[in-house]
Amino acid sequence: MANRPKRRPRFLTVSSTRYLSPNLIRVTFAGPELEGFPTGHEGANCKLVLPRDGEARQDFEACFEPDGPAEKIHPVRTYTVRTFRSDSLELDIDFVAHGDNGPATRWAQRAGPGSFLGFLGPSQPKITEFHADWYLFAADLSAMPVVEATLEALPGEARGVAVFEVPSADDIREIAAPEGIDLHWLVQEDVHRPSTAQVDFVRALDWQDGTVQTCIAGESSVIRALRDYLHNERKLPKADTYISGYWKIGLVEDEHQQMKRAEAA
Repeated sequence: MANRPKRRPRFLTVSSTRYLSPNLIRVTFAGPELEGFPTGHEGANCKLVLPRDGEARQDFEACFEPDGPAEKIHPVRTYTVRTFRSDSLELDIDFVAHGDNGPATRWAQRAGPGSFLGFLGPSQPKITEFHADWYLFAADLSAMPVVEATLEALPGEARGVAVFEVPSADDIREIAAPEGIDLHWLVQEDVHRPSTAQVDFVRALDWQDGTVQTCIAGESSVIRALRDYLHNERKLPKADTYISGYWKIGLVEDEHQQMKRAEAA
């Protein structure tokens, strides 16, 4: 989305960046701008307001003043709060590195200490109460942050299954999860080609008895198939199933959000 947000964003400054894997970049923000940032919002959505290429920080911030230049518009993209450390005022956000066509990826790949952007949010975490007998997680790289944050929030005795679909074997890495969560990795090299790997995996599971909670997100066609299976065949209550399309092959975020609104209507 390219427009002026309805409210003034919090302006954040990059302290460091690093690649968690060949296709996932962690950007760490730090500084007094994070004073008062809410704790306990790991896994929550946020909106990132991105500076235009080559734009000076002073000019960027001026755009959000009441009398700022109306003709200057900026891309806004939805991301996930990965970790916030209140003691050091540090915030981590993970970006998928998939070329420089998208403004957020392009910004993250070029970012370094002193880089900046605008931040709106965060919303509430996706799952705030854990009451299931077992848990089911599924994600591609775009949804790794929400799933990893949720895994870290689980009770230590939690049991379940997590499946991750990544574009290369080098994107497989150690992640934190209770010992009772079985982790599985699937490699799908062409992320622009529809994949049934996660759906096939979930359908083949030895389904356990008891209450199930899910945290599932990723490409919309995969999510649609998983939602149909879980809601219509497995009859899982919607209240226990967080399942969301984060992106759609062939669409930019604005187009994908329009599609989601139309489907919801």
